[in-house]
Amino acid sequence: MSTAHRSRKSSLPWCDLREEENPTCDGPADVVLVGPDSREHRLCAGHAAALWLTNPALVFSAKTRQAAIEAVMRQAFGPGGTR
Repeated sequence: MSTAHRSRKSSLPWCDLREEENPTCDGPADVVLVGPDSREHRLCAGHAAALWLTNPALVFSAKTRQAAIEAVMRQAFGPGGTR
């Protein structure tokens, strides 16, 4: 039995739309969008913004943290909020 301490945090999964040859992901896949068929899509903020803007049937899952939703909104609409 090992006495080494392991991190309890598991690494985030890859973005569902990640391409090996042409990586376009914007950070880790920490956004979960759910379609009308209840299928979950784990995505980076950039891909989540693109899908969310083009498919109004997708909604954010409760598994998605507030900071990740904010990152999607920044990707979709720009930084804004600063006046």
